[in-house]
Amino acid sequence: MFTFLKVQAASILGSIADYLVTILLVEIFDCWYLIANFTGNIIGGIAQFILCRNWIFFADKEKLQIQVIKFSIVFIGNLILSAVGIYLFTSCFHINYIVSKTIVSIILGTTYNYFMQKKFVFR
Repeated sequence: MFTFLKVQAASILGSIADYLVTILLVEIFDCWYLIANFTGNIIGGIAQFILCRNWIFFADKEKLQIQVIKFSIVFIGNLILSAVGIYLFTSCFHINYIVSKTIVSIILGTTYNYFMQKKFVFR
């Protein structure tokens, strides 16, 4: 249970970076919300990888290249699921992109991302 909570803390920290980039790109630079989401996800993903590798799973002794490849595979899945979820909530249900992003982030963070990182990337 403690590992789950630490992963969620890393997810929140990564999400802060993600949201800052996303909102900055949409509100200041007038980017399309899906492009901004993609860019924010990348920044947040990098932050989360570093935290998971060094603080949560203490996997810094493992080969970095293998972990990066595994994390990238999982992260591509996350990018796709995130984009589809945010698009559906925003375009189909007319929910604000930030609210859509929050809903999708919570769902993915507590299910897909947690289990894939624990069982596949940093096992």
